[in-house]
Amino acid sequence: MDKEKIAIERLKTAAEMSESCYNKPLMLTYSGGKDSEVMTELALRSGINFELSHHHTTVDAPQTVYHIRKVFKELEAKGIKCTIDYPEKTMWELIVHKCIPPTRKIRWCCAALKESKGNHRMVATGVRWDESVKRKKTRGIYEDMHSNKEKKIVLMNDNDDRRKLFERCQIQAKTIVNPLIDFTNDEIWDFYNNECKYRNPLYDMGFKRVGCIGCPMASKTRLMEFELFPQYKEMYIRAFDRMLEHRKEKGLETRLEWKTGQDVFDWWVNG
Repeated sequence: MDKEKIAIERLKTAAEMSESCYNKPLMLTYSGGKDSEVMTELALRSGINFELSHHHTTVDAPQTVYHIRKVFKELEAKGIKCTIDYPEKTMWELIVHKCIPPTRKIRWCCAALKESKGNHRMVATGVRWDESVKRKKTRGIYEDMHSNKEKKIVLMNDNDDRRKLFERCQIQAKTIVNPLIDFTNDEIWDFYNNECKYRNPLYDMGFKRVGCIGCPMASKTRLMEFELFPQYKEMYIRAFDRMLEHRKEKGLETRLEWKTGQDVFDWWVNG
């Protein structure tokens, strides 16, 4: 069985779990990038009942924002529920509140802007092992997001005997399925370029990933992003200025080289 068919079977199983355990359709996370686009196309082909959910981060590129609105409008016309969730605080407010920029080691941004929804739901994501060594070790096909990390269940194999725990509805919190987990980058690109109807225009502008502008995990493309979207650079610098003022009000020690928001930005971009 090829990976496309396997992914569809995973989606079908997850949709059945979602209906029986939560009495709700399977929720697909949608970022506007290639992985979520491939997953959406496979869900459409599977014939399952599903919803789409996008977390607006407030630092998405304009092209991504417009692309998502267009796709959601077309899918809603087909009867598919599409939801855009907005965070309680914007990235700029969170930088001031956290008193530190998001970094590769301190990634408070994902938890605050992307991972706060989906409780008591079965959620499908585009996570893949090929994306990083850490994901290869810690992410699985099915995951029980237990509040106690020691009790979290991660299934690395479709035939894992523990899958019955999910199918018997013993999991009541957020449960995740990653139908594309074993797709390679080349396989994702091949399917995306040849099979998907919708395409984010950022890819035609030279982007290899679609995410938050300035994401510290995208170190190789950040300078290009800020050249294309200078307004985001200015918003980060203004947020860093306010962050420094807030640190001073709270009596926090600050790095000697952090005199202005521009200083923080330069330090942040240069690692």
